[in-house]
Amino acid sequence: MLKRFLAFSVLSLLAACAPKRIPGTDIVDNSDTRAILGVMEQYRAALEARDAQGIQALISPSFQDDGGTPSDPSDDLDAKNLGAYLERVLPRIQGPRIELSVRRIQVGDNVAAAIYYWNASWRMPSLHSRAMKESELEQMVLRKEDGTWKIVSGI
Repeated sequence: MLKRFLAFSVLSLLAACAPKRIPGTDIVDNSDTRAILGVMEQYRAALEARDAQGIQALISPSFQDDGGTPSDPSDDLDAKNLGAYLERVLPRIQGPRIELSVRRIQVGDNVAAAIYYWNASWRMPSLHSRAMKESELEQMVLRKEDGTWKIVSGI
């Protein structure tokens, strides 16, 4: 009886000391991770709404993305050319459906990395008659600027 009580006491203490997690994830629940998840949800919703201005509002002035091809600068995006790119591409996309499953968020000193699984489908009749799909593991880097998390890369 005493052993059970001690074991229960130790388990209770360990559970009380463990960091609180966001339900359904292994992500520590704090104001930064909640804010980062909020930015990622805003990004997802803006993509589905084909809202170029909504996406640009989430981007840091230091935003840069190599388009998945580090050796080919022709498809690189930055804060200056992202708007024109989105205005050109988003109207051509029909019915985008985006799922982001965030696996991990690592927060440092005003910088964070979010590892997420991206599952997207859309139609682009000018390019292909069938629906297109893409799924892959991605990393989004964010920086806290003036108290707000902004996307630096990884869209």
